[in-house]
Amino acid sequence: MSRTVVVSQPMFLPWIGLFEQVRLADVFYHYDDVQLPQGRSFMSRVQVKTAGGVVWLTAPLDRRRSGRLINETYFSAHEDWRGRHLRVLREAYSRAPHFDLMFALAERLYGFATESLAEFNMHSVETVAAWLGLNREFRRTSASGIDGSSTQRLLDVCLAAGADTYVTGMGALEYLEHEHFEERGIDVRYMAYQRTPYPQFHGEFTPYVTILDAIAHVGERTRELVGSPTVPWRTLKPTPAGAPAGP
Repeated sequence: MSRTVVVSQPMFLPWIGLFEQVRLADVFYHYDDVQLPQGRSFMSRVQVKTAGGVVWLTAPLDRRRSGRLINETYFSAHEDWRGRHLRVLREAYSRAPHFDLMFALAERLYGFATESLAEFNMHSVETVAAWLGLNREFRRTSASGIDGSSTQRLLDVCLAAGADTYVTGMGALEYLEHEHFEERGIDVRYMAYQRTPYPQFHGEFTPYVTILDAIAHVGERTRELVGSPTVPWRTLKPTPAGAPAGP
């Protein structure tokens, strides 16, 4: 039986593409025990489309009491960022056809009582995935007992889950040592995002906004948008001249 693994850092109310990865996974690992990217990142912010253009919903972090890793990072307790985000969502989408559906889900996500960035993000991803009907097996690398870094750790995670396919995003193309996976019988495939358009307020369509945007505009039809395929890594990173083509 084939078994596909996806490993992704837990992002903040992410775009629809993340859930396309979830759809393809038998086992989805939250990569929660790696270093939080320096500066602004999709771990703590996401785009929302408004009448005034695309704006960022940013969760303020308490850098003084946070560690280096995503699962050691905490929200600031000194401002009502949850209430502010909900007000932005209400203003941006109050006239959308499925606002009530989206906003009830948003209130559920923002109502999750945690100070942990990782816990908030992982809960949000799993809750939205369940709403989409994507009842996958979710795990955390922090609970895997697997140490190391980069390619070797990702490979070990896949092996521990019994994977024969590893699906990832284009960001891994330049650093992943694909041949190491092939040597262990694991096929590496990359997301070929279709970025399927849907009716969207406020000008030209953009897919790079929170999935709450799609839910507000098309409701349960959002499930139909989560369908991008994958492509083999060799079609994106050809074998150098003179090197064996591999299996």
